[in-house]
Amino acid sequence: QVQLVESGGGSVQAGESLRLSCAVSGRRFAWVAWFRQAPGKEREGLAAIYTGRGDTYYADSVKGRFTISQDNTKNTVYLQMNSLKPDDTAKYYCAAAGWLPATTVCLSEPRYNYWGQGTQVTVSS
Repeated sequence: QVQLVESGGGSVQAGESLRLSCAVSGRRFAWVAWFRQAPGKEREGLAAIYTGRGDTYYADSVKGRFTISQDNTKNTVYLQMNSLKPDDTAKYYCAAAGWLPATTVCLSEPRYNYWGQGTQVTVSS
């Protein structure tokens, strides 16, 4: 049974950091990505990793502040979030896909068919 379990969310002050974890079990996936959804907004793709080579991709909104990484020994993907802002407040989800037709769609929500339950991140000013 495939499971993606996120952890590491919480409440922090602006400027602080958090590291989210996504533990993947049941099978290996070629792609794992992080998304977030704030109240009243669409789900936004943030970062993706091609697990075979470790290639990483980022949305412009988080490039330079967020880093996606993996620990293959633990089947876990991380999202290191630095210099957090109140606008980063959202529920954060990890998602996985076995295959994508191109790297250009790696932050596209419909391309992912396995999702975790999400972890809340709240950043106060």
